[in-house]
Amino acid sequence: MGGPRDRVTLVEGSAFLICSSGGEISPEFPEGLFFRDTRFLSGLNLRINGETPEPLARAVPDPYSATFVDRARPRSGRADSELMIERRRYVGRGMREDLMVRNFGEEAAYCALDIRYESDFADLFAVKEGRLPGETVGEVEHFEGALVFRQKTGNHKRSLRVSFSEAAVLDGAVARWEVIIPSRSSWTLCQQFSCSIDGSEIEPRWVCGQPVARATPAERMAAWRRSVPVIDTDHEGLRTVAARSAEDLGALRIFDPDFPERTVVAAGAPWFMTLFGRDSLITAHMALLVDPELALGTLQTLARFQGSDVRPSNEEEPGRILHEMRFGEASSLSLGGGTIYYGTADATPLFVMLLGELRRWGLAREAVDDLLPHADRALEWIREFGDRDGDGYVEYQRTSDRGLRNQGWKDSFDAVRFADGRLAETPIALAEVQGYTYGAYLARAFFAAEAGDAALSSELRARAADLKVAFNRDFWLEEKGWLAMGLDRDKKPIDALASNMGHCLWTGILDADKADVVAKKLTGPDMFTGWGVRTLGASMGGYNPISYHCGSVWPHDNAIIAAGLMRYGYVREAQRVIMAVVDAAMAQGGRLPELYSGVERMEQPLVVPYPTSCSPQAWAAASPLLMLRTLLRLDPWVPRGKVWLHPALPESVGRLHVGRIPLAGARVSVTVEGDHVSVDGLPADLELVDAPRHPLTGS
Repeated sequence: MGGPRDRVTLVEGSAFLICSSGGEISPEFPEGLFFRDTRFLSGLNLRINGETPEPLARAVPDPYSATFVDRARPRSGRADSELMIERRRYVGRGMREDLMVRNFGEEAAYCALDIRYESDFADLFAVKEGRLPGETVGEVEHFEGALVFRQKTGNHKRSLRVSFSEAAVLDGAVARWEVIIPSRSSWTLCQQFSCSIDGSEIEPRWVCGQPVARATPAERMAAWRRSVPVIDTDHEGLRTVAARSAEDLGALRIFDPDFPERTVVAAGAPWFMTLFGRDSLITAHMALLVDPELALGTLQTLARFQGSDVRPSNEEEPGRILHEMRFGEASSLSLGGGTIYYGTADATPLFVMLLGELRRWGLAREAVDDLLPHADRALEWIREFGDRDGDGYVEYQRTSDRGLRNQGWKDSFDAVRFADGRLAETPIALAEVQGYTYGAYLARAFFAAEAGDAALSSELRARAADLKVAFNRDFWLEEKGWLAMGLDRDKKPIDALASNMGHCLWTGILDADKADVVAKKLTGPDMFTGWGVRTLGASMGGYNPISYHCGSVWPHDNAIIAAGLMRYGYVREAQRVIMAVVDAAMAQGGRLPELYSGVERMEQPLVVPYPTSCSPQAWAAASPLLMLRTLLRLDPWVPRGKVWLHPALPESVGRLHVGRIPLAGARVSVTVEGDHVSVDGLPADLELVDAPRHPLTGS
């Protein structure tokens, strides 16, 4: 596997491209054109007049397209070249490349163009992890002027067809053109990369000869840009990061092939362009500020695949919400070997929480009502399967060695550990999962109260209250001053100082008298890096700032922590976390990756990246949107006819305008300038409450 180099990532649906900053693709790097978790194109190398061109510029105007500009190497004895090459790439169910060679010279120019292609049909994770078995190039043949690569593995067949708008001389895996380009003129070529799975060729989104602007991805992206809220502020970093956030979310939307009107969010590019229960639910919750339809589509799709049987092979259980699924044929890459894997402890309560939040925003009342039976089945799973020993807590333990050992959001094998570094043994009850369960009980209780079912509402509130009492008794470490990360198989508190407790602020399960010390721990030197809050305290055994879950910084984790701090009234602490993450994004080109290192900012003024971090990644992209909502202290409760709004902007933000917020079928705009707040477009039947909503009861 080659060393690090600057790369471009393009994504559309379940197709994505990773290439060098000059547009080349090398099989020795984690690069290529991927579709449905297979690398169809593993090598692409262009030469002009026998030499690799010199890169000049690149642009990525859309998540699915890029332009690369090169020049031919100057001839011997000359400083300048007359030939410039422009390549415009479009990714979607395959790829199209429009190539133009321009001659700026005073006389006609000879141009020999050679392009070498490679296709290894490697699976996604083999590429990501560098587990490629040497020579894996598919068989190549020439058919009707096109290059066709084929591979058959067991019962599965894959092929890639590369076709050309101009006839090429084909030699093995090389296509060659020799042309004379007149002075001040150009020569153009369109290349089409078409994927085929098990004998069925997939029609590309972008087809040579058809207008680019009318392709489905372009139309969808244009519609998204017209509808997302307008965010403007005098703080350059916040403005840049919020705009990048909305753009990335638009790129990460995927559509259920059987219900194309339902939009869901893929977990992240390039490696996880598929639906993940936990990731998509949290992302949709964060993105309510820009598009509640994402939440509805996510809930509907997850409800469609809600568990119905007991299957140890993929950890399916009745009422359980899935962890990961793959649309179409890419089933072999799901954990457990099927199209769906259910091994997660938190997606099921998060499903109910998000449904309750969607009701608060006043969207699609009938569709939300239709999902209530699924919420009830989720609560049944919590009681019958999630709580494995009847102690009131949701625990996890995998049913085979093919599943995930840890089944919370920190799901790497070494993520859950004691303060001395020892790994905790399952079954494990994670702190944040109990918080989500508390939130799920309250969300369903609100639905019951709304429907006039006082008995059910009272029962669910009692369950929530009992859980809160037990949680604050069993998870609180009085001698340390923080919450345990979880309880292990012996019900012993897992005593590491970790970021999980910030999620307990977000859901309101923590007693108010403990919040002050928790807020201080989260923003103290053991946890706060200056770029955000670490996943694990620096003084803990196993701490590693460049690990996946044991000391790194995750933007979504920080957005939730900030929302929790604000909920309990720790305004300055919340602002500090938010602005640290904004600074980290600006230090990384305005985009937040999945995670970055937990190295102390005072020690290292650069944000140290995590090598295989997804970027864009769904809940990282959505994090600035939750942060904006947190700063606005915006909390709608449409069924009760109220909207709480009480902005708390940092001193560095003098003005903030968020326009076109989708709320109760209307578009609402909020402008904050100093102490002055103006609201436009709020439906007349909604009362604006100039106060933060009560942090603990939600009443």
